[in-house]
Amino acid sequence: MKRIWLTLPLFLLLYCGELLAQDTVKIDTSRVNLVFNGSFEEYRFCPKRVDALGILINVDGWYQPTRGSADYFNVCGSRECGVPVNKLGEQMPHEGDGYCGIYCSKNDYREYLQTRLRRKLRTGDSIRLTFYVSLSEQSAGAVATLAGLFTEDDVYDTVRSILLHKEYEKLSDEVSQVIATTYTPQVLNPVSAPLTDTKNWQCVTGTFVAEGGEQFITIGNFNTAERSGYVEPDSLTRLLPGAYYYIDDIFVECLNCSSPIVDDMNVDSNYLSDVQPSFSVGSSFVLKDIFFEFDKSTILQQSYFELMRLVSLLKAYPDMRIEIGGHTDAKGSDSYNLRLSENRAKSVVDYLVSKGLSENRLQYKGYGKMKPIDTNDTEEGRAKNRRVEFKIISM
Repeated sequence: MKRIWLTLPLFLLLYCGELLAQDTVKIDTSRVNLVFNGSFEEYRFCPKRVDALGILINVDGWYQPTRGSADYFNVCGSRECGVPVNKLGEQMPHEGDGYCGIYCSKNDYREYLQTRLRRKLRTGDSIRLTFYVSLSEQSAGAVATLAGLFTEDDVYDTVRSILLHKEYEKLSDEVSQVIATTYTPQVLNPVSAPLTDTKNWQCVTGTFVAEGGEQFITIGNFNTAERSGYVEPDSLTRLLPGAYYYIDDIFVECLNCSSPIVDDMNVDSNYLSDVQPSFSVGSSFVLKDIFFEFDKSTILQQSYFELMRLVSLLKAYPDMRIEIGGHTDAKGSDSYNLRLSENRAKSVVDYLVSKGLSENRLQYKGYGKMKPIDTNDTEEGRAKNRRVEFKIISM
């Protein structure tokens, strides 16, 4: 997937961290939250463990854009991932039963949360972001510069350190260099106001005017360690190596949108609009943006939006029965590819069933590398061949 960084100015208008008890920030809940699952109440399965090298796969719609392992906590979770007491501290949710947690450390290690907005922001949209944080009492210290970054495409890196904007400059046919710079989030908690409260939830909020096209939000600390406003309150136990924050109730709203907000995830608006009129028994369609762990059948949460569109489609066509087909490229043995593709197809069916669809409407099959749609001689072609499709069995 192409990832483009959108340069945007910073518009920090309001900090409400220490004034939370006075309830100074009022969110109009009648307005649409442009973030799915902003309070982390929807999940695939209860969290079981805090894994230093794990991947955030159990909370719907949210994922980590780096190798830094964000965590999920819920009242239904295990002892490590429970609420209010868990492996990394103790805190009741700001609202509901769950919240996430990320390191925003005093050193270079970072963790982030990322999700896709319900729709792309439009030029001139006045956008307000609000989210709540609480410092774990087991932290070694606290930072100030927690922030929200809005981008046109998802930002991603394989590092476990600060998330940087990287541009590749070609110097010659044989030589290129990488230019890495820090991101400039649109909403940033002031460096002069460290987020130190371990008992209560503190609020970070700000507004900005969208340039247009922004569709992803990333939450975390984008400042270098020396510019993060790091402090060490005496009340902390220092059992953890850095500043660890619980995150809850992320709310993104458009303040000047007078017309109803059209949800890009709504199947009636634009999903499969080009092929819906030709629906017929035997027709097959590639599901775009379905991601799995490498060489595994575990569905990554980046797939949430495409899968929920499919859920909406099947609910819009209650008599439709489909087959989910898994396909691989030509690398690996026939038996391995058949097994992997079948397991991935089954994972998709299991996901759909978990969202309330009847098993009687769903079948799955692995085709391995038997049905390529492009050449296996190039990486681009192999990427197209690694796919998940659905085929209409009956309507």
